[in-house]
Order: sequence, then C-alpha cells, then structure tokens
Amino acid sequence: MTTDLTITHEPIDAARLLNDAGLASDGAVASFVGRVRITSGTPGRTAEVIRLEYEAFAPMAIAEMERIAGEIEEEHAPSSLAIHHRVGILGPGEIAVAIVVATPHRDGAFAACRYAIEELKRRVPIWKKEVFADGAEWVDPRP
Repeated sequence: MTTDLTITHEPIDAARLLNDAGLASDGAVASFVGRVRITSGTPGRTAEVIRLEYEAFAPMAIAEMERIAGEIEEEHAPSSLAIHHRVGILGPGEIAVAIVVATPHRDGAFAACRYAIEELKRRVPIWKKEVFADGAEWVDPRP
C-alpha cells in the first residue's frame, strides 16, 4: 500500500489526490472532503463561523495517522491511502481534510474511507477553534 499522510499549512488539492489514487486493478476510489462551514456544530450556537483555527503537533499526528493507515491496510487491503489535514486559519468553504482510498471493490473503499475519518477525528491530536463575530471556542471533535 502506498500512503500519503500529511499535515499542512497549504491548501489541499483534493482533485490531485483523486487523480493520483490507486492502480489499474482498483475498481473503486472513495473520498471524503471536509470543508469549513459557516454554521457551528455546537448545539445552541447561532452566530456565523468567521474562521476555524486548526493546530496540531505534527510528529505525533503523523504517527497516529500511520497507525490508522496500518489498521486500514490490515482490514481492507487498499492499494493507496491519502489523508491530508490542514492546519492554520481556514475560512468558510476551504478544505480542512481530504481522504482518498483505492481498493479493488467499492465496499472496501467506502469502509476504509469511513474508518479513516472517524479514527482521525477520534485519535489524532488536531485541535479546532471556531471563531465567531462574538467570540471563539475550542471544539472537541471526538464523537
């Protein structure tokens, strides 16, 4: 399996990740793209989100992403997996995370992609602050 695990300050090129995914023997490429939205996920919060601020300790984050990739390889045997997460200041509409998985069949690609985003949010040390016109708050991404 080829992996591309990245924490970056640069914009994420999801189209390039899709284009680079997989082998000729792969019948499926599944992707997830998470974008900054103008509404908060915090219950009761009605002010528009002006921006998100992501922080990460990159060496620790990449190490945990590598563990997740190993679990995905063991369970779903993809030919390729890309997980890119952006850090820094992002505005509405910008891509915060992109995941692309290529496998021989769609069931494996869907399952691996879902596992990757759920475990990324649950385990990888990436912190998110929502900034509103009337203040800011750190958000716990763990389900």
